[in-house]
Amino acid sequence: MSKIDPNKLLISSDFYTVQGEGISSGIPSYFVRLGICNLTCGMSRAFTNQLEKEQKLEDGEIFEGDLVKEGKATWTCDSTSQWLWRGEDKEFDYLINRWKEEGVYDYIKDGSVHVIWTGGEPTIKGHQESIINFTNHWMSRYLDRNDVHPFYEIETNGTIVIDVKLFNMLDQINCSPKLANSGMTAKQRIVPEAIERIKQHKNYQFKFVISTEDDILELFRDFVVPFRIPLKNVVCMPGLDDASNFEERTRFVMEMAKKYRFRGLTRLHIAAWNKTLNV
Repeated sequence: MSKIDPNKLLISSDFYTVQGEGISSGIPSYFVRLGICNLTCGMSRAFTNQLEKEQKLEDGEIFEGDLVKEGKATWTCDSTSQWLWRGEDKEFDYLINRWKEEGVYDYIKDGSVHVIWTGGEPTIKGHQESIINFTNHWMSRYLDRNDVHPFYEIETNGTIVIDVKLFNMLDQINCSPKLANSGMTAKQRIVPEAIERIKQHKNYQFKFVISTEDDILELFRDFVVPFRIPLKNVVCMPGLDDASNFEERTRFVMEMAKKYRFRGLTRLHIAAWNKTLNV
């Protein structure tokens, strides 16, 4: 795993959009995608090492990893082309200037536009240090701390314990634990200490993408029951490769929400792609 400079941000992409998943769906948000991930869903480490060496993937390209081809996983990470090698070290002022260029700086200051730290995996130790150092830099050089109320969300796979300093900066934790269909081992994807830390936060969700009722039984068996996660903090959304089966998959999730009493949500960004829907 590449070394992360804690005095810079290893950014693979950053953009202003609307949150498309989970309990913050529909909120204007600025995404900061950080490079590198500790999991390789749908792929072996050897496979990703070869991808990194070849660097042939187009941005956003969907492909099948070797574990999918071998029947050991049912899906491959769809952001691989972003986090695997495209991260570039950016000075802290780069992000501040980007917010100003997009015309959202004041809205980020008052929290009406959320900042979403995502990846890759933004809780990798070096990234945690970078986010903390960036925030201290921003606050000390540009802001009166009494005049700023940014809203930080972080999107994590829940396998790395969040440091107390970053933990206290976060307004919301969006944890997307991986199921067996990712091809990752239970030891890789279930880290009790990391999950328990998330549960200590004032505002968190455990967000699962489901395709079958077996997925639901697994998330209850491996996460909800052993970690005593309240159902009000469990969000399930449909597994979708494209928009063509959006309606059928969304109906499935809503029926399962009624049966199992978790919060069922659509995937807003998929809906927006489907021109046949009035979204």
